[in-house]
Amino acid sequence: MGTFARTYAAAVVAWLAVFQGHLVSVACHDSNYKDALTKSIIFLEAQRSGKLPPNHRPSWRGDSALDDGKEANVDLVGGYYDAGDNVKYGLPMAFTTTTLAWSAIAYKSHLQAAGELENVRAAIRWGTDYFLKAAARRDRLYVQVGDPVKDHECWVRPEKMKTPRTVLQINASAPGTEIAAETAAAMAASSMVFRGTDRAYARRLLNKAKLLFEFAKSHKGTYDGECPFYCSYSGYNDELLWAAAWLYHATFKSAYLHYIKEEAVSAVVDEFNWDLKYAGVQVLLSQFFFKGDQCLKSYKDQADSYICSVLPESPYFKIPMTPGGMIHLRDGANTQYVTGAAFLFTIYGDMLQKFNQKVQCGDKQFDSTHLLAFAKQQMDYILGKNPEGRSYMVGFGNNPPKQAHHRGASVPVSEANLEVGCPMSFVRWYNKDVPNPNELTGAILGGPDKQDHFTDLRWTSVYTEPCTYVNSQAVAPLAKLTCPSIKP
Repeated sequence: MGTFARTYAAAVVAWLAVFQGHLVSVACHDSNYKDALTKSIIFLEAQRSGKLPPNHRPSWRGDSALDDGKEANVDLVGGYYDAGDNVKYGLPMAFTTTTLAWSAIAYKSHLQAAGELENVRAAIRWGTDYFLKAAARRDRLYVQVGDPVKDHECWVRPEKMKTPRTVLQINASAPGTEIAAETAAAMAASSMVFRGTDRAYARRLLNKAKLLFEFAKSHKGTYDGECPFYCSYSGYNDELLWAAAWLYHATFKSAYLHYIKEEAVSAVVDEFNWDLKYAGVQVLLSQFFFKGDQCLKSYKDQADSYICSVLPESPYFKIPMTPGGMIHLRDGANTQYVTGAAFLFTIYGDMLQKFNQKVQCGDKQFDSTHLLAFAKQQMDYILGKNPEGRSYMVGFGNNPPKQAHHRGASVPVSEANLEVGCPMSFVRWYNKDVPNPNELTGAILGGPDKQDHFTDLRWTSVYTEPCTYVNSQAVAPLAKLTCPSIKP
């Protein structure tokens, strides 16, 4: 290449970089949403178990639970702690991973423009690496590490915990269809995320997803080993349908479509969460109806029914709302229903716009703008536009919470080596009305009560405990709000 050609090429590259940067700055113009998006992902890093990587951002966290699985002669190091305790639960961890993967698929361009795509991929891979270990043996899935009763009797950092790391599993004689199918969904969805960057890894995930789905179908039964903390009240039909839908999306194999059309059970619902997946799978399958598969019309109708139940302007609106306008279904991690609705409304809203579709609720029609506006309103409530005028995301916005119900955040690093018994750990670190010494950046806490009132005290866990699946469902709407002019 001659001097002129090299100079010209360099100039073009430089111009494209400037132009691309200009496009990103125009498309991703809201720094507040960008800050919230970044911090929501940082929280997931604070929930990591195992050997932490050098680029780990929460500086107060360290390696933990490096012998997990040892009692069962299996390597179960890694994965996520679900909330403010030090237990690893398979069902919510898998749902966290599935919703993160869907966010990365649906809003890849948004996340890339916002500079967060690699962080989201890393968050997904932290989950899927663990699931590959947990599902290493055929017709067996390790679904929990830790004794929740003993863990809840102690208030210590995960780095210093001495409570039992009990290992629980499901297998052919002790099935757990919900967990097996949700893990299959997580791995199938995640395989799509890595298909363009690590094909071998994506194939491993997809192959394992197929095996887990067959295991879930062949050995049906509800697993109650995670009760009373994660009991599946909805049964396993939603997870089987959810897994089949993700496997169809990842493979387009007719066998999965046949299962969806002929064998699966669906239902009309008005919420979406780690236990109840029907609304999510109905939204997911609607895109294939929009693309021409008329046999999936019932799923589009059910997705519309979900929207009609949740959207306040709908004549069929029926879910409880606070006076300030936040969805409030139950005390205790209620923000999961808020981010869950924002998640589906954002994805379905963009889907309606792409295919020029609307939702019919009785005599009223709603287009994508209505759905996206409602998703924005719910996220804005969490971030500070609420009667208390405060943010419910730690480290973000006006007057954010200071006392997250979280062991690692509330024990000073300087006191990490103190030998404190379990009963005294509550006296020393739990029962003190003082801010946490370690900021749990980005954690969306449980949120206010049904009257919009919030108590920022560590021991009021219904208000102040965070959960991974609250944040995972916030990623898609925050990515959309950060870069609203980018088309999915």
